[in-house]
Amino acid sequence: MPKKPLPAAGLHYPATRRNREPIRAALARVLPPSGIVLEIASGSGEHVAFFARHFPKLVWQPSDRDPTLIASIHAHAAASGAANILPPVLLDVQNDPWPVTAADALIAINMIHVAPWGTSVALIAGATTVMAAGAPLFLYGPFKRGGRHTAPSNETFDRALQEQDPSWGVRDLDDVATIAVSHGFALDEIIDMPANNLSVVLRKRP
Repeated sequence: MPKKPLPAAGLHYPATRRNREPIRAALARVLPPSGIVLEIASGSGEHVAFFARHFPKLVWQPSDRDPTLIASIHAHAAASGAANILPPVLLDVQNDPWPVTAADALIAINMIHVAPWGTSVALIAGATTVMAAGAPLFLYGPFKRGGRHTAPSNETFDRALQEQDPSWGVRDLDDVATIAVSHGFALDEIIDMPANNLSVVLRKRP
């Protein structure tokens, strides 16, 4: 189906165009062949519009906690021409119950470092209630390893985040994994990505 012109409501985040292809390649190793993929913090909606075209056998459920972004997600979904994107839903991971009750995979891209640590905990705790055994929880972004930054650029980025909001910051992968294990997930794979980012794959244990 040909793409439609993008309505003015569609926001553009420059980082999305830079990272979407490497993330797509990582997702191709991780996602199930069919089912529902819940995207947490869809933001502009550019990622879900791109991924839906590349994974047409999956149904994509975008979401965001910010109601002002819903129009942008709608716009990019419509412009993509993809028929496998569900209408976006308002979803704040810290509010129970979630409006989505089941997912075969869950992805959160560039989310946990621009939110308080409690959001990371709530994301993992909520994921365990909607995902079946073996389902992947996919996180993408910068991470510390063993309490240390993996690159000077990430350390600079971390300082900039905390200047915006002291509760934000690059998370330590060990801390994320500890929380995940306590909620029934196992750390399955760590994929090195461009620009000193990581794709982290957690899987729900039986």
